[in-house]
Amino acid sequence: MSKYHHIKQIAYEANMQLPKLGLVLFTFGNVSTADRELGVFAIKPSGVPYKDLTPEKMVIVNFDGEVIEGTLRPSSDTLTHAVLYKHWEAINGIVHTHSTYATAWAQSQRDIPIFGTTHADHLTTDVPCAPPMSDELIEGNYEYQTGFQILNHFQENGLDYKEVEMILVGSHAPFTWGKTADKAVYNSAVLEAVAQMAYLTEQINPSAPRLKDALVNKHYQRKHGPDSYYGQ
Repeated sequence: MSKYHHIKQIAYEANMQLPKLGLVLFTFGNVSTADRELGVFAIKPSGVPYKDLTPEKMVIVNFDGEVIEGTLRPSSDTLTHAVLYKHWEAINGIVHTHSTYATAWAQSQRDIPIFGTTHADHLTTDVPCAPPMSDELIEGNYEYQTGFQILNHFQENGLDYKEVEMILVGSHAPFTWGKTADKAVYNSAVLEAVAQMAYLTEQINPSAPRLKDALVNKHYQRKHGPDSYYGQ
């Protein structure tokens, strides 16, 4: 058995959650999971339908984007994952989808405003949207540069990737991450729900106010603060 079997299994199970959660159509999406001690991550093979996936088909890649093990070509987004793993050492799972509502906000090139408490349960800021990439970068190593598009937006806007575990890539689609692949998938589902709620909110009331700071802090802290009391 491969010494990477454990992360292949985790990546397989996480990828299979995407269609179950309604986050992907056909092969539009991927999940990866990292093993920091081995310096690699497992990622979905490119263009393989979910019904045909197995743990053994997951591809092992290092943090420079080089294939270490696997007979199939890794996801076309592999270099984006590699850049994020290499620079953000606290994450061990990354998800990319083209889920409908989150992608619609990305295509609109807008942050998702923090309108309600569902949003505030997970982060205290708008969901950031990175501006579209320049033509020069698009014509270069596109997927590699997408990683830096995300990193740069966080750096330029003073965002902490450990607290804001999601982003919209302008004109493209969402990426989420977390300490585990399961948490990254959870964040992807939460992002899609928040994106849908925000869209409907603006349809009902185009001038809907942002959530009050007191409610933002209350809902975030009760789940994530030192005195959190949500859950068992």
